[in-house]
This record gives sequence, structure tokens and C-alpha cells, in this order.
Amino acid sequence: MRRGSPLAALALSAAAMLVACGADPLRTAVALPAPGEGAPRDSPGIHNAVAYHEGFVSGSVPEGDAGFETLRAMGVRTVISVDGAEPDVERARARGIRYVHLPIGYDGFDAARRMELVRAVRDAMRDGPVYLHCHHGKHRSAGAAATVAVALGWLSPEASVARMKVSGTAPGYAGLYACAARSVPEAQAAIDAVPAGFPEVTPPAGFVRAMVEADDALEHLKAIERAGWAPPADHPDLVPAAEAGRLADLLRLHVDGDRARAKPAAFAAMLASNAADAQRLEDALLADPRDAAMLGAQLARIQAGCKECHVKWRD
Repeated sequence: MRRGSPLAALALSAAAMLVACGADPLRTAVALPAPGEGAPRDSPGIHNAVAYHEGFVSGSVPEGDAGFETLRAMGVRTVISVDGAEPDVERARARGIRYVHLPIGYDGFDAARRMELVRAVRDAMRDGPVYLHCHHGKHRSAGAAATVAVALGWLSPEASVARMKVSGTAPGYAGLYACAARSVPEAQAAIDAVPAGFPEVTPPAGFVRAMVEADDALEHLKAIERAGWAPPADHPDLVPAAEAGRLADLLRLHVDGDRARAKPAAFAAMLASNAADAQRLEDALLADPRDAAMLGAQLARIQAGCKECHVKWRD
């Protein structure tokens, strides 16, 4: 059942309605994805679920009550988010599920965050299955899961990269693939040396800082456009889709933030619209980076949206 299809939406809505009425639509246990499965699995409120080890699954953000009911029915005890958005801690707690929030970027993550993820997964697996997610469950969560699986001795680097391809990680996210490909098994003493006590929620950067970073991502996208939608010669480390994804995240994270709550609803609606435009640019870059006219039109739409927002709302 394809995510976003009318059938998927109907299933999700029905499951959520049953929960709201006090019923449990998943009273029967739901089998976890198995490590050998060659395609992602979709369930109510959970998409793109791929196992990287027995009881260790990467996938999308849980959607509403239905998503957390699916996780509970799978026996998941801990959810680890590598997305920037604030996790739905209350829905998780209501089902006896613990959250850990350790965000990473589309361009990969450093050694310190890698070891935090390794320890968080290792310790959580002692309590039961672990579900690791980003927003879509294709890129960041797959890169994190693959890297951790190598560090814990569950997969070779080559096998972990192969699992990322099952998750649908786009080839353009070289930094995420590099994290998995360069990962090595870690000694237990090295993992034990990492401080535990990980946060349920890691607050995003303040609004002003986020907008500075958004401007930076937008300037990178302009340079990428000038280079023919490829990494510029003077900035070869830039990944076009990653910059669009970063911009989308920065805007999306603040739709429900303090600044948006302090302003009329039209402000949040404009942020959400601009975030959706950035997401469409990311999707387009992943689908066909050669269609310069279409990509340019999408970037122009984002720039116009940002300008309109600044004119109307910038203090």
C-alpha cells in the first residue's frame, strides 16, 4: 500500500478512529520486518520499515496514534529519532515506549554522534526491539542504522550499504553512505565510555539561528543552480538534494515553534508552504537532476515564498 495513496490514508484514518474510540486495531501482534527482506514494509502509520538486524528497524516517523499502535504491536520498546523535529513523546509514553532524540543531518554525522547512536541502540536493545526513524525513513535513519549495525558487529560495511539501498537511500547522499562504508566494529569498552542518559527531546535551534541557516542553504542552492544543478567547483562537498532537504527541515521544524505560536496562523501556514516547496525541490533533485528548467522554476518559487514571508513578517 503506497504511502499517500487513498487506500493508505483510509487505513490510517480507520486505525486512528478505532484508537480514539478506545479500541485497539492491532490487538494481534504485528511481526517485525526481518533482516533478509528485500523490500521496505508499510503498516498503519509506519512506512518504509527495513530491518538492519533482528529487532532493529529503520523507518519513517510514526504517524499519529496508528503509528504508535503499530510499534507497540511489533513489541518495540524504544524509538530513536534522528530527525530534527521534536518527537511525539506523549503518544509514545502512553504505550510504554521510550524516546531518544539524537538528530543528524543529510550530509552525515560526526564521530561523537555516531558513538552516541551506537550506545543508545546497544543499551535499548536489551529491553526489546528498537525502531530508528527520520522523517521519511529513507535517508538519515537508514544511514544511521547502517552505521550502527556495523559498529555493533551485526553487518559488514558492504552489507550495511546494501541495506541502505533497500531503504531507498538516494545515491546523492554520499555523506550518509560514507558513514556506513567507513564504520568499523567498536569494542564494548569504547561504547561503555560514551555517557548515557540520552534526551527524549533535543530542542531545535532558535528561530533566528534557523533562518540564518536557511539563508545559507538557499545561497548554496543558488550556487548549485549556477553550476548546472551539480556541486560547484569551489564547493565540491555540497550535495544538491541534501541542501534542499536541509532547507525543508529548517522551515518545517518551526511551523509549530514559539515564533509561529506568537504570530497569526497565516505565518505558520506560509512557513509550511515554503517547507513543502523545498521538499518538492529535494524530491525533484532525487528524481531527475537534469531537468534544469523545472528545478530552476521550483527554486524560484522557494525564493519568491521566502521574499513574501520576509516582506510580511520580518520584524
